[in-house]
Amino acid sequence: MTGPCASSTTEPSTMSSLAAASVEPIAAPAQGIEAKKPLKPCCACPDTKKIRDACIIEKGEENCTTLIEAHKECMRSLGFKI
Repeated sequence: MTGPCASSTTEPSTMSSLAAASVEPIAAPAQGIEAKKPLKPCCACPDTKKIRDACIIEKGEENCTTLIEAHKECMRSLGFKI
């Protein structure tokens, strides 16, 4: 009876270590995969996007045309058609 009890007490720790091992990314392949993924519009030009969004919230879209255009130019420079 100690066999099944012993395996059931060690099983959760074995499973948790397996789960933890499968969650952690491997450095080299992860970098290769990320390099192949195309850049999403939501992630492009974070600096101009943040400034533009803050201006629109505080002052309204009509008062932020230069910041909006700067963000569009940044997006275009990355290959997005805007």
